[in-house]
Amino acid sequence: EQYRENIARRLAEQNYQVFVAEETRQAVETMRSNQLQVVLLEAQFDSAEQGAAFVVREINVLRAAHRRRLFFVLLSTSLRTMDAHAAFLNNVNAVVNLADIEQLPEILDITLREFNELYKDFNGALSLAPL
Repeated sequence: EQYRENIARRLAEQNYQVFVAEETRQAVETMRSNQLQVVLLEAQFDSAEQGAAFVVREINVLRAAHRRRLFFVLLSTSLRTMDAHAAFLNNVNAVVNLADIEQLPEILDITLREFNELYKDFNGALSLAPL
């Protein structure tokens, strides 16, 4: 919660359309509506309701075609920013340490560019736009 406004403001300044979920139900319903391309999740999100666990479960049960169209970022106090191994182990596309939150728009630009390059041929074959 302490990072929400800062993150939302920084991303909006970089022309990202931002939706901030206040609680688990709101987050899950928005994800189910298939309107999101990027999900940022902090491990302590709605901790009273185990919100992070519910969001992760929702993403993990997505069909492969939909999961490939969603870029999932874990915000963490203990993991290293852009650590590909940590991202793999946590079943996310990227990891950002909260100490590096000031550089979040730049980190997203880099990681999304790498993600789109990875799926370039796949998206081209299906006539899909990059994220």
